[in-house]
Amino acid sequence: MTVRHLSTAVEARIDRAARRLLDAGHQPHRPVRLAVTEFLVFGAKQAWACTFGALLLATMVVVHLTVPPGARNDVLTVAAAAIQVGMLVFGLETVRELRVVLVFHVVGTVMEVFKTHVGSWQYGSDGWLVVAGVPLFSGFMYGAVGSYMVRVVRLFDLHFDRWPRQWLLVVVAAGIYANFFGHHFVWDARYVLLALVVVLFARTTMHVRVHRATLRMPVLLAMALVAVFIWLAEDVATWAGAWAYPDQAAGWEPVAPTKIVAWLLLMVISVALVAWLYPQVRSAPADPGARHRPGLEARPTAAPSAALRRSAGSRRPRGAHADHPHSVQLSGPSGSHPLAANPQPSATKRP
Repeated sequence: MTVRHLSTAVEARIDRAARRLLDAGHQPHRPVRLAVTEFLVFGAKQAWACTFGALLLATMVVVHLTVPPGARNDVLTVAAAAIQVGMLVFGLETVRELRVVLVFHVVGTVMEVFKTHVGSWQYGSDGWLVVAGVPLFSGFMYGAVGSYMVRVVRLFDLHFDRWPRQWLLVVVAAGIYANFFGHHFVWDARYVLLALVVVLFARTTMHVRVHRATLRMPVLLAMALVAVFIWLAEDVATWAGAWAYPDQAAGWEPVAPTKIVAWLLLMVISVALVAWLYPQVRSAPADPGARHRPGLEARPTAAPSAALRRSAGSRRPRGAHADHPHSVQLSGPSGSHPLAANPQPSATKRP
């Protein structure tokens, strides 16, 4: 598949502009300059991947400061829907990615309805755009996680080495989702499930293409970092009054750090969904040099190999993309460009 098929038109333009800026006439051969360049590109890609969540979180803060309490839920729902439509209209998200976001939206909304009814957290009761007592904007918070997941796969051309057996991952993910409901009635198995997750992904590494370098990173570390950033986003969202936990009823206080474990487990469900919808990511990239050493490391990347370009569904770039050899061709569900995002999905909800 080509960048033209996988990335948006906006990202293709950013890709060309960024490569001209980073590569034209001053190749950063010095180690420090190379490291700084890769770090800045990595941060830019992460920020770009977080676009949906960041906009939603910023909207929560603005609504909290400017809109009367009785209208906040409906305003947030309308604003969230407008952000999603804008992502498509302005070429920041693809239709294929929207399908994945909708899956996250439905899975999250079902959990929201149950969790609010058992008192795990609560929303304001005002508003018309509500389903079973839950404001509709709540599903968009899970959609923000889904948006981040699919965009980061595309932007970094993610591939995984030593991927666990898919049926085992499905069983563990289903157990995690069931435990979010079942622990209210039976024994809470979250720490047993957490141990299973550690065993399942202990040897799995993630290949992350940045600009010229490809990083190798333990998947468990990546999921833990994302969980921490979602927890930080929760602090902002609960401060803005989007929802409240029982211990915040008398006044706002930081969300309990134990929620990081719940978010880490939710990340396993997210990874399982993305790997199911994008099976190409389950194997390491065709370039064997990418796996020359274990651990977290960087190495210069050359142009993608012919084997990678010929992978399933690949096509030759046409039109404007044919004139830009730096527009990387990918085998996965995502294109790659050197500008976009930081592992911090924002305004989302908690399991």
